[in-house]
Amino acid sequence: MSAISRTNPATPDAADAADAADAADAADAVHVVGCGCGTRPADDAVEAGARKAVAVDHDAKQRNQKRLRRIEGQVRGLQKMVDEDRYCADILTQIASVHEALRAVGRELMRNHVKHCATAAIQRGPEDAELMYDELVEMMYRNSR
Repeated sequence: MSAISRTNPATPDAADAADAADAADAADAVHVVGCGCGTRPADDAVEAGARKAVAVDHDAKQRNQKRLRRIEGQVRGLQKMVDEDRYCADILTQIASVHEALRAVGRELMRNHVKHCATAAIQRGPEDAELMYDELVEMMYRNSR
């Protein structure tokens, strides 16, 4: 299903095209085995098995991109510290900082996943809900280590 709601088109032909696109989106919302969100593979990455989120909060995406750019800079700084034979405890402190920054991105992504993908799966019915519950438990387990 389309994550972006379409506005009412001005012409009947455009309305028919939008309805056809919505129908195609609904047909493409094939359930991925082992995933409760019912997302479909990304159009440009079907072979790679990539999936797209049901919806992504624009502000959260911007915050995550900003955090990830900052983390990228921190990692480059770590490489430089190692190259310069900096004091091990100082490097480890910076590594802890990178870990916490990545956890913050993970929390934001988890929130988006629960708010959009999990909610949509649970609302679709018991079968999708059960798959989503399993997925959420596994995600929490992996991210709590």
